[in-house]
Amino acid sequence: MKIVVGQILAEALELERSCVLIMRPRGKKSSYIQAMEMMKVILRAKRNKNFGLMMMIKLLGITSVPIGEQIEALDWLHSQSHGHLLPRCFFSGRDTDNISLIEHVNGNGNGINGHSSPQRKLVSVAGLGSAVSFRHLRPFSLEDWHSIKRFLSKNCPLIRAYGAMRFDAISDISPEWNGFGSFYFMIEFDEFEGSSMIAATVAWDNHLSLPYEQAIAALEATLSEVSTLVQRINGSSHRAAVLHQTHVPNKASWDQAVKRALDLISRKNSSLVKVVLARSSRILTTVEINPLEWLSSLQVEGVNSYQFCLQPPDSPAFIGNTPERLFYRDRLSVYSEALAGTRARGGTESLDLQIGHDLLTSPKDHHEFAVNVCLSTVVEPSKALRKLPRVQHLYAKLTGTLQKEDDEFKILSSLHPTPAVCGLPTEDARILISQTEMFDRGMYAGPVGWFGGAESEFAVGIRSALVGKDIGALLYAGTGIVEGSNSSLEWKELQLKTSQFTKLMKLEGPLTAIREKVEMYLE
Repeated sequence: MKIVVGQILAEALELERSCVLIMRPRGKKSSYIQAMEMMKVILRAKRNKNFGLMMMIKLLGITSVPIGEQIEALDWLHSQSHGHLLPRCFFSGRDTDNISLIEHVNGNGNGINGHSSPQRKLVSVAGLGSAVSFRHLRPFSLEDWHSIKRFLSKNCPLIRAYGAMRFDAISDISPEWNGFGSFYFMIEFDEFEGSSMIAATVAWDNHLSLPYEQAIAALEATLSEVSTLVQRINGSSHRAAVLHQTHVPNKASWDQAVKRALDLISRKNSSLVKVVLARSSRILTTVEINPLEWLSSLQVEGVNSYQFCLQPPDSPAFIGNTPERLFYRDRLSVYSEALAGTRARGGTESLDLQIGHDLLTSPKDHHEFAVNVCLSTVVEPSKALRKLPRVQHLYAKLTGTLQKEDDEFKILSSLHPTPAVCGLPTEDARILISQTEMFDRGMYAGPVGWFGGAESEFAVGIRSALVGKDIGALLYAGTGIVEGSNSSLEWKELQLKTSQFTKLMKLEGPLTAIREKVEMYLE
């Protein structure tokens, strides 16, 4: 049902177990405050399921609503400073229209071209409070997927469940990641999308969630706390100075881990080709880090990346700026991008081109998500090679057709973990990672994104950090170890990957902090 009231479009889309109320400006000027007040009145009226929306609009007597300045989703979320309003989430889709590949090779193995994606970008969405949440300590299952989908509908595409999953769902969960469980998803109470839409979602279920009346009351309580004063984020106003920094592993332990991995890769009886080893860097600062201010700074240079924030109640915030898409689903169509194959670089230009052409035309190196899941798979005729110093990867945009929408769970299960964040073969690499790394990756390098009624989209949670009052900032980075890798060069690559965060801080701290950093590197 859609009813235009002056310059505000009010939507009330009813599902069996959820409902969303949306206020969308229709004119050039908008009033966020008045839209919020109107939403509260509508919500109070919806306590009575039989109360007609048209009659309610007539009783409101609203003929027009003045409109003010546009508001960005991240600014709106940042302005909701009440700690008890957690959980919160933020997701910004990648600007696929501006993606360009470093090297783009056509079917003949030559030529460099630009590249763009036909899939639309999800505008920035910020969410506050939980209409219903899903968390468990065991791995994400088909049953969990069905539980989430019960609250979603093709008829109401704006209701989405945002969340993330662990890189390794069967590994032990460390204290800093406890609030996330093995997976955490939330359908938010209040949502701000783009720069012109505020929405409230009610979810009810007598068994899994709240009864209808309690769900309405809980949403009303949250709405009463939502701030109508929104200020733009000034990320440079409170730059923290680094007091202390530690790495797990430290440089010496890293060298040993890389040597062990290379020894396994070189064994004749070993199937291991590549393993992605990671590092956790804990940073303590002079002032508390605001994760949303960090995210705002990352947005400036992250046009071709996904930005995200997920923060369960009483937990730190998981934030990131990742360029890697895991998959995007639009009904039965699935789109993915992958580094699907690995070949060594050739010693000469002609040999390098020959090896690259073999990689481009090798069917077995095309992405694994198509196997036994999709009815058909289309690899774009113009495929790319992403050339690294020692190896080159096939980079392809893939389109698949699902047999049924329930196969979305199979897609997610088969895609994660990708060779880019785990290694090849996947299970051999995962076991080595669990035996080698002395920290919990948590949601780092795991799927992060959203489920919807007709669409879903997930990115790979790399270029990420865990930020909280009690832990400071935990920065995560990984690098692929293949034959010929050099531990010192890979360590420098880790430094480069975490620099998007470290450059947001003042590295010059007190003399005692400098001494601590020197001692750390002498370990």
